[in-house]
Amino acid sequence: MKDRKLLFFDIDGTLLSEKTHTVPQSAKEALKKAKENGHLIFINTGRPISTIDQEIHDLNPDGYICGCGTYITYHDQVIYHHQLSKERCKEIASLIKKYEIDAVLESKDHVYFNENIKNPFVREIKERYTNNGFNVSSSTDPNLSFDKFTFWFDHDISEFRKNILKDFDIIERSEEMLEIVPKGHSKATGIQTVADDFKSDLDHCYVFGDSFNDESMLRYVKHSIVMANGVQAMKDIAYFVTKDIEDDGIAYALEKLELI
Repeated sequence: MKDRKLLFFDIDGTLLSEKTHTVPQSAKEALKKAKENGHLIFINTGRPISTIDQEIHDLNPDGYICGCGTYITYHDQVIYHHQLSKERCKEIASLIKKYEIDAVLESKDHVYFNENIKNPFVREIKERYTNNGFNVSSSTDPNLSFDKFTFWFDHDISEFRKNILKDFDIIERSEEMLEIVPKGHSKATGIQTVADDFKSDLDHCYVFGDSFNDESMLRYVKHSIVMANGVQAMKDIAYFVTKDIEDDGIAYALEKLELI
């Protein structure tokens, strides 16, 4: 289809309200119209496929870019997957224990947590994932295997950072939270992989995000849309700033950009 566009959506704060933990009805209807117009819908998230909410699956996207570009699917077919070696996974788990860091180790099948979690927010994440029926395991699991990880800290972690810098990129999510991704992988590389697969020009790609872990894709693609509830630094680099997620921001953007 000549006018077909590839649309890439972040989840948290973009499609999924962080207040209600639901997708606004207006966004559901807008994505349905976009698909009916022949456009392809991809979820582009830092989350692994193993922790995607059913409400996101119910949107019936054409594919997923998960784990910041480490795992990519199209209509349930895996078109790319980068895994860390089991040896490196065990090394990182040992370092996390040594430096007393609260981490979430993420793979396509499982999500792993420390045995003793200090950070109350991480405890909440584990509880929510468990209640949602996700495969939650311990970082001491002998079959530990993951693609990327996120961690929280409240003390000096310079030695830990020094170790992981050789093979990971660090996304500074906040003063106490870092997202760690294998070098050469990002939401932007995920988009390029999909665009290459469809032989599509990047000018036919539209990306929707709100926070710092969306920066790579927002800078990579001309048509970058940022939610009004997003961080100012991302709005500063946006092609288009739409309304708040709670104010039908996805539907508003798709209409204004004549995608629906």
